[in-house]
Amino acid sequence: MSEAKELQDDEREALVSIYEGDSAFKQVNSSTYQYKYGEEGNKSFLLEICWTANYPNELPTFNMETFYNRNLSRTMKDSITGILQAEGEQWIGCGMTYTLFECLKDKLDDLLTDENCNANDAQQMIIGTADARLDPEQINSDSDEDGGTNDGKDSKKEAKREHLTKAQKRKQWDRVDSKGNRQRGWNWVDIIKHLSQTGGKPE
Repeated sequence: MSEAKELQDDEREALVSIYEGDSAFKQVNSSTYQYKYGEEGNKSFLLEICWTANYPNELPTFNMETFYNRNLSRTMKDSITGILQAEGEQWIGCGMTYTLFECLKDKLDDLLTDENCNANDAQQMIIGTADARLDPEQINSDSDEDGGTNDGKDSKKEAKREHLTKAQKRKQWDRVDSKGNRQRGWNWVDIIKHLSQTGGKPE
């Protein structure tokens, strides 16, 4: 068994013992470990440390690109990676996963800011702004392409419209004045005609 392998086995056992009962810690596999910082929600992030075959004689890899970190800004991700690399350089040849996990805890207040943790909203705003700045010619060309499709839809709508004969149209126009309003009393009931049909009130 190589020296690196022996050191990894010892550190693995130590990590499991140290973080027993800590829900923020997770052992993904024999060489990958995660730790969740902050509270559930926007102001939190997940650090994933992966041991290489030659670890701890070289730095492990730091993964900040998990789905959990989708709202983190690129600046924050790079900042965390830089802190870990600087800290890890001091511990080459020794188990350093615990030290790396713990070194970020002292910097949480500086890292977990609204600006760093809500980058997704800012990115959406930028995307929306970019769409608004599209070339007018491009927009027109898109509209023309859509127009070809809409022509077919419009023709279908027109096909569904009721077609009136000339006599029916003339009858409708006769019912309204020059302003398009119906004449006063158009819906009044002819009392005499109504009574002749229903009969008068019995005496």
